[in-house]
Amino acid sequence: MRTLVQEDAARDMYATVFASLPRRDQRQRAEEYVQGLLKTPGRKSFRSIAQHTGGDSAAEQRLHHLVTGSTWDWHPVRAALIEWLAATNPLSAWVVQPMPLPRTGGAPNSRQSFGVWFVAPKVVTPVAWRLHLPDDDTVPDETYEDAITAAVLEATRSTPTPQRPVVLDVRDVDTPTALTHLPLAELPTIARTQPATPLRMADPALPGYGAGTRSARETLAAVTALRRPVEWHDGTPAPSVSLAAAVPVTTPARRPALLLGEWTDPRKPPAHFWVTNMRLPAPVLLRLTKHTDRVTRTAVTRARQTGLRDFAGRSLTGWHRHLTLASVACAVAALPPSGT
Repeated sequence: MRTLVQEDAARDMYATVFASLPRRDQRQRAEEYVQGLLKTPGRKSFRSIAQHTGGDSAAEQRLHHLVTGSTWDWHPVRAALIEWLAATNPLSAWVVQPMPLPRTGGAPNSRQSFGVWFVAPKVVTPVAWRLHLPDDDTVPDETYEDAITAAVLEATRSTPTPQRPVVLDVRDVDTPTALTHLPLAELPTIARTQPATPLRMADPALPGYGAGTRSARETLAAVTALRRPVEWHDGTPAPSVSLAAAVPVTTPARRPALLLGEWTDPRKPPAHFWVTNMRLPAPVLLRLTKHTDRVTRTAVTRARQTGLRDFAGRSLTGWHRHLTLASVACAVAALPPSGT
């Protein structure tokens, strides 16, 4: 049960984020839909949401129309949600992670869907979504990197706060391409990469310089003497410790970058590889990547709690509207009980 502080904050959020909806009844239905997502146990459907908000078959039809039949634009709602969150929480980073779509049902056919998450010290919540549809005629020739760039820019351009790092935790992306993909290259970004990613050592004082293109794994294997222990927290009182090293490299596009490696076992190759356009110490970069663990844990809970993966329609616009309203539900669920 939510506290009075949470209820007041939720009402303020609804008034702000749904202000762009042109009609009063749409704003009321949007609030009902969000509350229904939070109240309905199990899988969220239009029927189950209507049943758990005291509605009948007519209410079910109204909710269905709100998501799949209306023409309201979800972009201003997402932008207002980001502004509301940024005004009440100090943004630490944006995290981009994929969200697997259910294999069953009528969800739009896509190779991948992913979300952009707003990460603050006490709040982790999604704010933007994207489907990569390689066969979609409305976005011809859009690459996976194009889709990621569009989602990130939608989020980052909606906040008045100074630039914060973008953490790309998307394993199927071409990391060097993504990092140099304008205008994403202008944002401070760190991206997960693969052990086989081709890179060139850029520091003449380090082993491997002048050896030509080598894999990320080979590059880091030559500099294990640079590893240092780094403490980081994963939500438990006691800190965890990993070994980390960051070395300057050049991408295939001849762009400067840092290659970060994290070793959880010093006798084995790195457990995680990252490439970044930021010039920060390895401990700072490693702790930044740990935001992905918070998002992963939160995503499991919020998907079940708010129906992030429950849209069963075939409409792409309906998918976006459902995910937008579910994102508002996630933000409501993340409200602190005491307002601090």
